[in-house]
Amino acid sequence: MADVVISAQLVKQLREMTDAPMMDCKKALVETGGDIDKAVDFLREKGLSKASKKADRIASEGVISMKIAPDFGKASLLEINSETDFVAKNDSFIALVSKTTDVVFDKELDTMQDLETISIDNTKFSEFFQQNIAKIGENIVLRRFQTLKANAQTVINGYVHTNKRVGVLITLRFGKEENRAKAIELAKSLAMHAAAMKPQTISYKDFAPDFIEKEKVALVAELEKENEELARLKKPLHKIPRFVSQKELTAEILKSEEEHLKEELRAQNKPEAIWDRIIPGQMERFVADNTLLDQRLTLLGQFFILDDKKRVEQILSESGKAADDVFSVIDYVRFELGEGIEKKENDFAAEVAAQLG
Repeated sequence: MADVVISAQLVKQLREMTDAPMMDCKKALVETGGDIDKAVDFLREKGLSKASKKADRIASEGVISMKIAPDFGKASLLEINSETDFVAKNDSFIALVSKTTDVVFDKELDTMQDLETISIDNTKFSEFFQQNIAKIGENIVLRRFQTLKANAQTVINGYVHTNKRVGVLITLRFGKEENRAKAIELAKSLAMHAAAMKPQTISYKDFAPDFIEKEKVALVAELEKENEELARLKKPLHKIPRFVSQKELTAEILKSEEEHLKEELRAQNKPEAIWDRIIPGQMERFVADNTLLDQRLTLLGQFFILDDKKRVEQILSESGKAADDVFSVIDYVRFELGEGIEKKENDFAAEVAAQLG
């Protein structure tokens, strides 16, 4: 092996194939007697070894990546994490994100198990990813991804914020083909709203009764605590709601509240002829005051970021009426970078001790 002459051209070829450092390429060729295929395997094994040592490092930076079909019939959303924001701007990392996004989108993947059946450049996906970890020099994690597919009556649109830390997909149903473009535009607006306002689910209908009761206790306690400070400052106090979700506002409760409002108007000697102009606004206020949980956690229950006098549900209803159609959100995905990942606090003294040991 010592007699094998390794040409600069061969080293250059191996470097282009693997993107490994020049000296490592030369060493690999020396170790394998100039056999470039074996040298690739040599570097792969070395790379995999290096990558596995990086796997215990927390990857909580990175990007949210999105791809939407030109006809808005399909879309994929991915979270790919790196350890540092600096590497997230690296050309190799950006290329890895792009290729991974294309694969998830093209193959319409939804689970990690699906991904493991896929090959990229004749390499199993897991190996391909590990090779890139070794090449880039940081732990990189494909944390999650989801692909949504539309049918004839739905479109999918989305939004990724300019910092690539938040991304949303919305599937919107419509009735008339001539309203497809309106539905696409509305889905984009709702995705932008959701990126900013962080709804956890589409509707109050998704809440379990025990969840509502638990959250009501916490929400009331929060408002009462805030009222103590407001009282000290001699500012108006929060109303303490009887209910916190539309799911609690049964037809009987709404009817009872309407009768109560009529009694108040009667006691104020308001003419019955104008009640119809007063009661709808007061009922709307009652619903708003008693659906605070929906406003915090549901897309449809939140006040629309572009018109904070109307809930998203109202925007959908009004948009549908204006188009002589019905628009409804049937799927919603929101990824925020690093959401739920606890960053490790580095104990420098412990790291030094470990190295000395």
